Amino acid sequence: MRTLCSSTLIGEFFVIGFAGLVAMKDPDLSMATVWTVSGVAMFLCLVLCGLVTRPGGVVLGWALQLALIASGFVVPTMFFLGAIFAALWWASVHYGRKVDEAKARFAAQASSSTPDAA
Repeated sequence: MRTLCSSTLIGEFFVIGFAGLVAMKDPDLSMATVWTVSGVAMFLCLVLCGLVTRPGGVVLGWALQLALIASGFVVPTMFFLGAIFAALWWASVHYGRKVDEAKARFAAQASSSTPDAA
């Protein structure tokens, strides 16, 4: 699960950075505000890469997805991109857990089998 979720978060890191560049063109927003919000969100993406397997890591990831969708009120394209990344986050969590379960079953089978005597 960690690999899939981290890949999604790294993709979001770059999308948030590009959205910050687009948001800078809004005359109602100061550059400091845009980069403070974007920087915190980008930092959170990186931190979550390490926390995704810990308790609450997936929940924090969902909170980030909601914030990404809500950022569409500032950069309208983010409604679409946020929804895409929320779907990717769901797939990363869902299929990542299935892969982890399959790996655990395979490891249990491998450890329970006895090696052939020569």
